[in-house]
Amino acid sequence: MNSTIVSYLSQFEGYQKFVSMASSFLGSNASGYITFLVFFLGAFVIVNVMALIGGLGTYAERKISADLQMRQGPNRVGPYGILQFLADGVKMIMKEDIIPSASDKFMFTLAPLLALLGVLATFAVIPFSSGLMLSDLNVGVFYLIGVSSLVGVGVFLAGYSSNSKWSMLGGMRGASQIISYEVPVTLSILSIVLLAGGMSFGTLVNAQSGFPHEWFILHNPFTFIGFFVYFIGALAETNRAPFDLPEAESELVSGYHTEYTGMRFAFFALAEYMEVFVVCGVAAALFLGGYKVPFDLGDGAFFTHTLHLPEFIGKNIGQVLELGSFFTKTLVLYYIVIWIRWTLPRLRVDQLMTLCWKYLTPIALFNLVGCAFWMYYFEGKSLYVLLFKSAAHAAGAGH
Repeated sequence: MNSTIVSYLSQFEGYQKFVSMASSFLGSNASGYITFLVFFLGAFVIVNVMALIGGLGTYAERKISADLQMRQGPNRVGPYGILQFLADGVKMIMKEDIIPSASDKFMFTLAPLLALLGVLATFAVIPFSSGLMLSDLNVGVFYLIGVSSLVGVGVFLAGYSSNSKWSMLGGMRGASQIISYEVPVTLSILSIVLLAGGMSFGTLVNAQSGFPHEWFILHNPFTFIGFFVYFIGALAETNRAPFDLPEAESELVSGYHTEYTGMRFAFFALAEYMEVFVVCGVAAALFLGGYKVPFDLGDGAFFTHTLHLPEFIGKNIGQVLELGSFFTKTLVLYYIVIWIRWTLPRLRVDQLMTLCWKYLTPIALFNLVGCAFWMYYFEGKSLYVLLFKSAAHAAGAGH
């Protein structure tokens, strides 16, 4: 069954009664209308929450960088400067929208929309919790890799259509960088797909547990290394420092978005900060147990049967715990991404490509083959099971 927000709601008697009651007004198509409405509201909420997180990401960037450099950071607009991202939004809306006269106007307009669309489309398969997924596609990983590639197309078109040598160089760098680093990232993801036995994010998360020793990052030595390969590759794919060469201000003014102003520039910035959340969320789902919480509290059975709470309340408490687990892991990784930006110097272009093709790609291939051998020789058992549970079983058999 395709696990979605609708399938989660369908298990409650109240939702079923609501659909039955609506059938008397809307006829046999009532279920379809209500399903569309639930998906629409779910998508609307997720997009707006992610846009808010993207905006707050700019605030976090400034505050964290200020802490690392012993500065104050934003402190004028709102308490502790928390409303600075809203001030930035108002500023972007009020700025004049300029399109260079010699640019390809259609492509120039399309590029930021493609970048934003490529990020927003990935939220369809992000597993926020067991009951908050727009769609648990059986090819979720394949879909994610495919639609996220639109960001690279948007970056390249922005550089190409601007008719500026700085923008063109930034667009070429961005395209080559994103395409190159997709290889080790995809190979690292395939290692986890191999262990879990499926490409749906529900399958990938459910193959893990809420306890760290049952996360895929600690499953075997190859997945442990694979996590860092994925994370480094994800930094490069999102154009984050030390891999921010497509927008290297010391060399290319502002890179591929040099000619962009106002809301078109804001779309690129928003897409970048939301994409950082996406890659961190995918890392949490693949390697860190995703939304899983210890003792299986996420299914709500403990609150329903042990504490004798109503089923609706018990299951929703479980959903809140799962959301908290997913967002905690994701935001910790988000903090690390920002921390890295203000710690490491920018690489040169040749160093960037050397790291990808000479080091990360061979390591990712080695990890993929290593995971295959591990699955064959150890029957898919984790390192923890082999070291502790097998030893305990052997000790028990000896007695």
